[in-house]
Amino acid sequence: MNRPLLGVNFFAGDVTAGFGPYLAIYLLAQLHWSPQSIGFALALGSIVTVLAQTPAGALIDWTRAKRLLMVACVSAVGLAALTLVFSDAKYAIYCAQATMGVALAFLGPLIAAITLGVVGRRAFTRQTSANQAWNHAGNVVAAAIAAGLALAGYVDGVFVLISVMCIGMIFCTLMIKPSDIDHEAARGGVAEDDLGEERPSGFATILGNRTLIVFGASIVLFHCANASMLPLVSQKVASGGDTKSGIAFTSACIISAQFIMIGMAILCGKTADSWGRKPLFLMAFAILPVRAILYTMTDNSVALVAIQSLDGVANGIFAVLFILIVSDVTKGTGRFNIAQGALATLVGIGASASNLIAEEIVQFASYDLAFYFLAGVSILGAIIFATLMPETAAHKQPAAETS
Repeated sequence: MNRPLLGVNFFAGDVTAGFGPYLAIYLLAQLHWSPQSIGFALALGSIVTVLAQTPAGALIDWTRAKRLLMVACVSAVGLAALTLVFSDAKYAIYCAQATMGVALAFLGPLIAAITLGVVGRRAFTRQTSANQAWNHAGNVVAAAIAAGLALAGYVDGVFVLISVMCIGMIFCTLMIKPSDIDHEAARGGVAEDDLGEERPSGFATILGNRTLIVFGASIVLFHCANASMLPLVSQKVASGGDTKSGIAFTSACIISAQFIMIGMAILCGKTADSWGRKPLFLMAFAILPVRAILYTMTDNSVALVAIQSLDGVANGIFAVLFILIVSDVTKGTGRFNIAQGALATLVGIGASASNLIAEEIVQFASYDLAFYFLAGVSILGAIIFATLMPETAAHKQPAAETS
């Protein structure tokens, strides 16, 4: 295993998660924003990410300064987090969310690209699963510290913590030697033209790929169903308490889920090549409606934390399988990162829609109705993936598909 990459992913656990549910709690219980305004603030970061994602992927494919780009994006996240400590003005919060959105458009694809460039395709599944396990471990540590800071009365501490994690991520990034990165491998290899000369394939190769289109539709629905669940349940708890208890509850939810995500990352590393990608991804989809319905059955904080732990199964599998499936489909095209960017754009669309629609439902109806809506969306996504998405692991495909 490449140790600097493991370190990058450990600190990225808190950095790439964004402000997310912590911001929802902070805006509701500390600043007393309405659910509708909170929905817009949460969606803003996702919307900006959507706009930046595909150009980010193209830039990552093109540039050989991947480490420098990583440092710049992580620094932007750290500064955005500190903005929330020093200002509670709406414009400052919106600007911080927008800055975070741009930076996150780069960070996920950058980590995947550098990983592929450093370890190569043969070790990619193993390194990716290890990366995700360390990522989740970093989230556990950060969430535990955030809970301690909140209970001690320092409700802004979670945002300072993100900045500290950014420093650690920058340090580990600089430990990766520039000469260790194979930039051709980092963009998925290259295709040959009619004269046998290597060249990256055109955008049409990606846009005209039916498998990527089906996968894209599936992940929009996956994140439309999933993205707002934790913010909603955190607000549900915080609406009857204060900021300290809300942040502590959210941290408990994150910790319970992240422990399971570590196990799921290890499971995917051991089985994704032998079982194939599709059955594992369907397992992730199957958890979403179960979790949404269970949220409507109790207001007990301990039970809600236990239910949230199921998120570890869904997101733990998604985090690994998303990268592996994109790598499978774009092999030899030279467009691994731009495909990541395009699909991550769709992730952002799903997440934005999830926060906007769910918060509107809460504003005008109830939390329970919002959870029923999310359950229905997840079932639709599972049906589309099960019926239309082919298996992408090469050795699991029929001979006709791999010829």
